[in-house]
Amino acid sequence: MKFFLDTANIDQIKEAKDMGMLDGVTTNPTLVAKENKETHELYSEIVEICNGKPVSLETTTNDTAKIVKEGQDLVNTYGKNSSKIYVKVANTKAGLKAVRQLFDSGIDCNVTLTFSATQYLLAAKAGARVVSPFIGRLDDIGLDGNLHLIDEIEQIRKIYTNNDKYPGHIPNKADTLVSSIRHPVHVVQAAMMGAPLATMPFKVLDMMFKHPLTKIGFDQFMSDLGSDETLQQ
Repeated sequence: MKFFLDTANIDQIKEAKDMGMLDGVTTNPTLVAKENKETHELYSEIVEICNGKPVSLETTTNDTAKIVKEGQDLVNTYGKNSSKIYVKVANTKAGLKAVRQLFDSGIDCNVTLTFSATQYLLAAKAGARVVSPFIGRLDDIGLDGNLHLIDEIEQIRKIYTNNDKYPGHIPNKADTLVSSIRHPVHVVQAAMMGAPLATMPFKVLDMMFKHPLTKIGFDQFMSDLGSDETLQQ
């Protein structure tokens, strides 16, 4: 599984890269607004740090023509040299119309705010390069995000199996980028279901390193060596 970081924070992106855990970055308008930086400067820094790894930059309208224009501008501005830009588009009628136009012009899209297999199928049929099903937001409204994701990915597998048998009803196999991850358990569940990609806040990535028994064992080893060093988690 590839790990994407769901953030616009430069320090977090750099740290994940230093850990060897950065396969890409996803952003959204909320994450960008939190950084209190000029958007162009922020995007430029993120793309430079990622050094050719995918960066999802989100459009900010639900008007098809404007989404297409924004998407083209994002790719033209930040997709130079070896940079890989995914234009992030909400899973709406207007959004998917734009995805089709961008797909036809050779631009890759990440269709976000996806909560069902039907929405996933529509996004894939429109030509999405990546589709982002959400887990955490389903939990927020009292549904079991994990169970929902299990059902959704199983349905997606069947869709793709059928497409292999009867090619042509979707233009390409969109990658599944599991999103709205709130806990390491979500990451493990997504990996067990065969999802190739997951995007998570830095907090979740950091939590994945931590286990109380690791700290206990490390501290005991240091104590036995006569060292007062302890593991900071």
